[in-house]
Amino acid sequence: MNQTTRYLQAVEFQFIEIGKLVSCLIRDAVEAGASDIHIEPWDSTLVVRVRLSGVLTELVHLPLELLDKVSGRLKVMADLISYQTDLPQEGHVPADPELGGVELRLSVFPTVRGEKIVIRIFDPRSRSFELTGLGFDNASLSMFVQLLARPSGLILLTGPTGSGKTTAIYSALYHLSQRAGPTVSISTVEDPVECHLPMVSQAQVNRAREFTYPIALRSLMRQDPEVIMIGEIRDAETAAIAVQAGLTGHLVISTIHSGSTAGVFARLINMEIEPFLLSSSIIGVVGLRLIRKNCERCLQPDQPDSRLLSMVSPDQLGSATFMKGRGCSHCMHTGFSGRSALTEMLVADEVLRDAVLKKLPTRSLQEVAKGQGMKTLWQTGLESVCKGRSTIDELLRVVSSDQG
Repeated sequence: MNQTTRYLQAVEFQFIEIGKLVSCLIRDAVEAGASDIHIEPWDSTLVVRVRLSGVLTELVHLPLELLDKVSGRLKVMADLISYQTDLPQEGHVPADPELGGVELRLSVFPTVRGEKIVIRIFDPRSRSFELTGLGFDNASLSMFVQLLARPSGLILLTGPTGSGKTTAIYSALYHLSQRAGPTVSISTVEDPVECHLPMVSQAQVNRAREFTYPIALRSLMRQDPEVIMIGEIRDAETAAIAVQAGLTGHLVISTIHSGSTAGVFARLINMEIEPFLLSSSIIGVVGLRLIRKNCERCLQPDQPDSRLLSMVSPDQLGSATFMKGRGCSHCMHTGFSGRSALTEMLVADEVLRDAVLKKLPTRSLQEVAKGQGMKTLWQTGLESVCKGRSTIDELLRVVSSDQG
């Protein structure tokens, strides 16, 4: 039984202490290892859900009449306007021992049923930026380290929101700072700065003051950096500066949203970046996804459906060990505990550069990269499934089988 449920059972709702209830909700989420808390009015209840390993799980249902009180309490904690309920608001709650020692980022959004509140949890104690902790397979980790050892060029990470791009990019910067120490100048432009790194100059975009990515990067180029990190390439101007920086002796690391790893080139060409500039500047693209791992405390043999088994090659089936978590209190009865990274490491060699120069479509670039030895997200995930680390259903949740 969680703290919130115990507290609710101990008091009558009309005499409830909202401050204590909110603290219980946050501590329950922290103890469960959640990344986010969703507090949302439904038809008859105020539902509280937590995001565990990327998937929302119900924590508790509260009486709907508590919405205004819970919202008001959280707004006070985040120094927001408590009486404003018809406009979005965002705020920050600093680390507090009463809340489990975590920092909170609060987002309040008005809906037709009332305000929906989403709380992002940042636990300073669990922040580790060692490359070995990313969950990359050995081959992918070795290639990533080799890319980071290059003196110049553009490294791009791509994947949907919540796929581990920020953690991977911070780990890369931490690796570079630890390897070179004070002999290398590393600077970042981010929106927002999510964690302060040692020996790294970090800047945060402020659009209200017209401190945008392009303006920050132009100024940063005069700061004599060897390594530049750009939080995200969102527009043509930022893309052009990033490509130019990669061509002029800087190691540039950034993220970009794309439907696939090879699709990054088409996305940048659509931003009017010439193919010859892309082929010369991009040294690698890393596709990322996060897949939930089976809970080791309730692991048991599994026999997937025959339709799912047809997706596995005969060679893999011969040595496969399919496992699945049955669900226990440790994993909140989900069958999963923790996540691991699936990677698609596209290293730009001469063959791929020629294909980019010819403006080959994304599917053709993907085939060229596979021909040069790139292991796809689907292949990496299927290897993990066949070793009993996850399930085919979970793999299909994050990766399409036609990406193999």
